[in-house]
Amino acid sequence: MDTYDKQILDIIQSHFPLVSRPYDEVGRQVGLSGEEVLARVRAMKESGLIRRMGANFTSQALGWQSTLCAASVPEDKLDDFVAEVNRHDGVTHNYLRENEFNVWFALIAPDMDAVEAILASITEATGIKVLNLPASRLFKIKVDFKMDK
Repeated sequence: MDTYDKQILDIIQSHFPLVSRPYDEVGRQVGLSGEEVLARVRAMKESGLIRRMGANFTSQALGWQSTLCAASVPEDKLDDFVAEVNRHDGVTHNYLRENEFNVWFALIAPDMDAVEAILASITEATGIKVLNLPASRLFKIKVDFKMDK
């Protein structure tokens, strides 16, 4: 990762330009063409440095329900379980933990009935019960990783 990549990451983390040609705008800010910026972003995504790009919304403000979910998944069923979880559009992210409950994921749906239906379908497809852990209190933390320091 060179200085250009770091500058690009600093911009796109929280200040992605909302214009018709955002990569041209990022390029203008760092001294590259829009095509060069887009190629660099694609390369960082393909390498796994960038996992995801997209907007973050406050689900409750949109009238939707979000929840944290956890499951205790045997090692030999991990791939199938995670594939089933990832099949659902409302899953925003998931991760493994070293714990009895080793698979955790966040889920968003129009309401709690829809959340429960999705979790029931995951359990039905995999045979693994999923804990539904809706927040009783919400904490939002903005995380930016300053790359130019």
